[in-house]
Amino acid sequence: MKNAIWIIGTILALCISGYSLVQYFVLGPSKSGFVMSKIQMGDVLNQFWYIMLYIHAFSSLLALALGPFLLSRKIRNKNRERHKLFGKVYLTCILFGGMTGFYLSFEATGGLISTLGFGFLAFFWLLTGGMAFYKIKQRKVQQHRKWMIRNYLLTFAAVTLRLWLPLFVLTAGIENYETSYTIISWLCWVPNLLVAELYVRKMSTTLKNDPLDQSYA
Repeated sequence: MKNAIWIIGTILALCISGYSLVQYFVLGPSKSGFVMSKIQMGDVLNQFWYIMLYIHAFSSLLALALGPFLLSRKIRNKNRERHKLFGKVYLTCILFGGMTGFYLSFEATGGLISTLGFGFLAFFWLLTGGMAFYKIKQRKVQQHRKWMIRNYLLTFAAVTLRLWLPLFVLTAGIENYETSYTIISWLCWVPNLLVAELYVRKMSTTLKNDPLDQSYA
């Protein structure tokens, strides 16, 4: 069951990462539905906003693609040095993605409620990433993994947002796009974080017998 969830999650993560790469760095952001919808709603997007969007998109897609392989115990145990290196890259992506995400939240479609939704997402993304880094520096591996799981489920909001959006458009209609987006600004990450919290509360027994706890870091 866990393997199936990991495979499905990895496929979704890689698909969205690839989609974002093509959308923002091959076709260009001006052709993305996200930017086009903001322009149609009358938003004025300056050059600095586009720079923040580029940084956010690249950091997020890289973190999204790396995350499943960092969380895989089998892959991690085969090459721990590579795991450490990719972990540093991942957390650097979270730092840049979270900071730019916080900036972008102030221009979120849907007004104050969306700003709060995406703003809190960026805050908790940075917080959980910072805690994961802090715990591994203390060599508290079990706690590090728990914070990484929380963090990656927030990273996975990039996937859940794109799953919820077409469902809302199909059921509520494109004319209610702004209202739908406001709801999704919370729905894309709050359930993810709740799932992560439920999971980490059940994993302590499994982690106690992992030999990596004595040799990692």
